[in-house]
Amino acid sequence: MMDINYELYKVFYYVASTLSFSEASKQLFISQSAVSQSIKALEKKLDQTLFIRSTKKVRLTTEGEILLRHIEPAISLIKRGESQLLDVGARGGQLHIGASDTICRYFLVPYLERFHREFPGAHIKVTNATSIRCVELLETGQVDLIVVNSPNAYLGNVPNVKKIKDFQDVFIADKAFEELKGKKLSFKELLNYPILMLDRKSTTSEYLHNLFLQNQLDLVPEIELSSNDLLIDL
Repeated sequence: MMDINYELYKVFYYVASTLSFSEASKQLFISQSAVSQSIKALEKKLDQTLFIRSTKKVRLTTEGEILLRHIEPAISLIKRGESQLLDVGARGGQLHIGASDTICRYFLVPYLERFHREFPGAHIKVTNATSIRCVELLETGQVDLIVVNSPNAYLGNVPNVKKIKDFQDVFIADKAFEELKGKKLSFKELLNYPILMLDRKSTTSEYLHNLFLQNQLDLVPEIELSSNDLLIDL
């Protein structure tokens, strides 16, 4: 194992995040020369070139990108640890949750209210993102836990997954399609109607596309949106 000072990795993280030596120096409150020397020292210890430098900009090498993928979650975990230590005694701790807008609005709210009543000194922060993005936030240490829809292919590497409850997907139509109420339609018959749904970044969309593919059908929505609220408005 290499004996490399954490501060060198910290400087690397800020340069890699901003792609600017001057901006990294401002955020770290050190000179630009100190930033440059730290990067050179890290590159020498690793025997790798981490950045491609030019007069106007900086960009990561392939080796630099690999290192950033490992350093970023480590830095996030350290920041969270420092933040939680400061919270202890001051605010009773902090819980950072990742969840989609729909889950927050229609599922989490009563539980958050109950948690706040039972632990008034705790600070709750909720980050709204798609279920897929929530997994990324968890893996990089930016949230403590996530509440997401399943199936979700990205949950494969999450060590602790607990099933909360089942739900049933349904199609919702306006009065123009009232004759379909209570009628059973095949997957092929559904394709005869204009389908509005969430875009492919959502697990619901991914699930439905896979469901149609399993029946040798290609689901082509008439409209794809990123928000359930917009779908309801339409």
